[in-house]
Amino acid sequence: MIYQVLLVAYLIVALLLIGFVLIQQGKGADMGASFGAGGSNTVFGSSGSGNFMTRTTGILATLFFVISLVLGSLTAQREKAPDEWENLEVPVSAAPADTDVPAAPAEDNSGNTPN
Repeated sequence: MIYQVLLVAYLIVALLLIGFVLIQQGKGADMGASFGAGGSNTVFGSSGSGNFMTRTTGILATLFFVISLVLGSLTAQREKAPDEWENLEVPVSAAPADTDVPAAPAEDNSGNTPN
């Protein structure tokens, strides 16, 4: 149960991390904002957006790595289910004798079938 919950959390954290990395502006974008390109009209203020986004990305990255390590540890400790293709040397059981298929006629040494 905990394994499935961690997998779902791992997926959500990964998607959020991808989203936050794509939303962030590059370091070169600060130069344009300082010359009046609308940097003061952001939701978090002129410098609050960078701090919030950077901190959130760091927290999500830390969660991503911690969940990765926990899932790796849980996967290594799981008991492996037996694989039905693992041992192919075991013969398949023969068909039952009471089938509807007629027996083939016996051949003699000359290769001719008796009439």
